Amino acid sequence: MGEFAELLPWLIAMVGLMAGSGFFSASEAALFYLRPRDREQMKGGTAGQRTAYRLTENPERLLSAILFWNLAINIAYFAISSILAIRLEKHGSGASILFAVGSLLAVIFFCEMLPKNVAVLRPKLLASLFSIPLSFAIRIVDPVMPFLRWVNLVSRRLIWPGFEPEPYMEVSDLEKAIEHTAENATLIKQEQAVMRNIVLLSSIRVDEWMRPRTQFVTFMPPVSRKDLIEHGVPASGYLLVSETDSREIEKAIRLDNQYELPDEDVERLAQPVQYMPWCSTVAEAFEKMTQRQHEVTVVVNEYGDTIGILTIEDILETVFNYSPSRSQRLLNMEPIVQTQPGVWQVTGMMSLRRIARHLDVALPDTDCITLGGVMQETLQRLCQTGDCCQWGPFELQIVDAAQRGNLLIELKMADAEGGAS
Repeated sequence: MGEFAELLPWLIAMVGLMAGSGFFSASEAALFYLRPRDREQMKGGTAGQRTAYRLTENPERLLSAILFWNLAINIAYFAISSILAIRLEKHGSGASILFAVGSLLAVIFFCEMLPKNVAVLRPKLLASLFSIPLSFAIRIVDPVMPFLRWVNLVSRRLIWPGFEPEPYMEVSDLEKAIEHTAENATLIKQEQAVMRNIVLLSSIRVDEWMRPRTQFVTFMPPVSRKDLIEHGVPASGYLLVSETDSREIEKAIRLDNQYELPDEDVERLAQPVQYMPWCSTVAEAFEKMTQRQHEVTVVVNEYGDTIGILTIEDILETVFNYSPSRSQRLLNMEPIVQTQPGVWQVTGMMSLRRIARHLDVALPDTDCITLGGVMQETLQRLCQTGDCCQWGPFELQIVDAAQRGNLLIELKMADAEGGAS
């Protein structure tokens, strides 16, 4: 018992050092995991949030101080661990080795893995909580920072005298990369598809690629977690929050990076959306989403009414999918299927541009962008199962109109007589 009393102060010191190391590890993960949008919000928030914002403005100073404190704490920790391991040798080498291994595993798990994993789950909260004590710790080591930077510079010049920063990638570097992969036909085909899709972004209108109003649900504040459970996770991956006095979308919450939702007032986690007119291109929407750090674009018509949304994932799918299809993305079905020679089944939201390209025919002039729009324009009413009409070289018939706006249309060449035209 007396021997344990002698070791107890050392053990308490080790636990304190572990807590300090965990604090700096969690602070590093939380502050460097903040998104640009989070930092902008913290700029005008509480005292802790404002302090966190100021710390992230000088990341080199922040990281150097954190690494310095972590190194100093870990050196002290392993020094004490070595002392205790030596004292335990009189009980046998097995106890000493077991204690040394346990000390190492404890610092890896409790000082590195666990704090950082927790910090990335709630970076904004922990950054605001830790920022004020962290700022004092940084000020303590500020006087030695110039010396440490000088040592770093001298060691770099002595060990790597010819070391130079890597230049930015040039166009020639891309050409060399393509040359090295020229023997892989599959990879070349994928690269060509990506390049083609990137070019297509400037010609596809947002109303041609958006999720129509019938394909998503908006929630009017206040929003509770119970509301989300009742309606299920939206197919878009975003919880859309409307204005308090209308159904127009004001904010959105990306659900796949929300590890915990409050029971009430979920809308306080939402981020603003941007608005684009129906005639804008997907490339224009993507450029503004990137500049403003928005993830959802609300598409409005000429009267300012919401007609659909476009998410950042929708755009990325357009780029990286070999054959992007809105029908496949929203309805999980092929946009066009040939059932017999000269006859196809087509989804109502398939674009006329793609139909013309797929069938290699010239289509009549129209202001519509989808085949479903053509049928509604021709019939001058909402479509019902069994409706037929003639449109240019095609005979159109509604095969299924069970869901709102989700039409399945049989398209047949008007001069097809039991065979392909």
